[in-house]
Amino acid sequence: MAESGDSAIPFGAWVLLGVALLAVSSAGAVLQAMGDVPPVLRASWRMQGTALVLLPGFIYQFSKMDRSALGSRDWLLMLASSIFLAIHFGSWVWSLDHTSLIHSLLFVSSHPLVLVLIMPLIGAAVRRGHVVGALVGFTGAMLSLGDAKPGGEVTLMGDVAAFLGALTVVGYLLAGRHLRSERQVPIFVYAFPVTFAAGIWLALAAISLEGASMGEIVPELSVLGWTDALWLPWIAYLSFGPGLCGHTGINAVLRWITPITVSITLLLEPVIGGLIGWLWTGEATLGVWTVLGGPLMLAGAIMVTLEEGRDEPTQDTVS
Repeated sequence: MAESGDSAIPFGAWVLLGVALLAVSSAGAVLQAMGDVPPVLRASWRMQGTALVLLPGFIYQFSKMDRSALGSRDWLLMLASSIFLAIHFGSWVWSLDHTSLIHSLLFVSSHPLVLVLIMPLIGAAVRRGHVVGALVGFTGAMLSLGDAKPGGEVTLMGDVAAFLGALTVVGYLLAGRHLRSERQVPIFVYAFPVTFAAGIWLALAAISLEGASMGEIVPELSVLGWTDALWLPWIAYLSFGPGLCGHTGINAVLRWITPITVSITLLLEPVIGGLIGWLWTGEATLGVWTVLGGPLMLAGAIMVTLEEGRDEPTQDTVS
C-alpha cells in the first residue's frame, strides 16, 4: 500500500476511521449492559453473531480461491488462533462484570506492552524504544491498580482478567499476521472459521462453567439465547457495529491511511469507550490512581506502537 502523505488521503477515509473507532469503542459499554447474561455465554453470543455476519464473505472467497493452497498447518494455526480469540473475549467480557469499564478497556488494550515481553521468544529484535515504552506502560498499570479494592467497582481480579485478554489477543494477532501476510489467506477465509470456532469453545465453556445448555427455555442460559427477540437487537448491533463496521472498516481504511496511524488511533479506545459508558449510564469510575496511571499506560502503548511502526507491515483483523 503506497502513501503519498496526508494530503492524498480522502476525507471519507478519516470519517470511516472515526466511525470504526466509535463502533469498536462502544462494544464494552454494550456488553457490560447485558449483565443479565453470564459473561462467558455473552462472549459466545458475540462470536456466534459475528460469525454469521462473516459467513457470506467466507462462502464467496472460499469458492474463488485455490483450496489446495491451505495446508494442514494453516488449519491448525487457525484452530490455535480461535482458542486465543475465545480466551481473549471470554476473559475480557468477564472482566466487564468485575471491574470498571475504563479499567477493563485500559488493561485489555495493553497488548502492545505484552508484545514487548514475548518478542525475545519469537526472535524479534527488542529496541530501546520498546523497552522504554513498556516501562512507562507497566508503571502506569501498577499505579492504576492502586484504585483496586476487594468488593469495590475496580477489583484486582477484574483487571487481571482484562490483562489476560491482552495476553491472548497477541497470540490471535500473531497467527493472523502469519496467515494473512505470509500465507496470503483471504480475510474472510481466515476470520470466519476462527470466529465460529471461538464461539463453539466459549459455548462449551459456558455449559461447563455457567450452567448454560442448548435446550434451556430461559434465553439468558441458552447457548442460542441471542436469537430471542429480547437479545437479538443487542447481538445484531455487536455483530454489525463493532464486528463489521468497526473491524472491517479498519481493514478498509488501510487502503489510504498508514497502519501505524490506524493502530495509534485505535489505542484511544479506552478514552472513547469510557466516554460512551459515561454517556450511557451517567456514571464513570475514575479514581486518582487511574488518572495518574491510565495516561501512562496509553503513552507506553503508543511508544511501543510507534517503535513497531518503523518496520511493521499492515495488519488485518476482524473479530
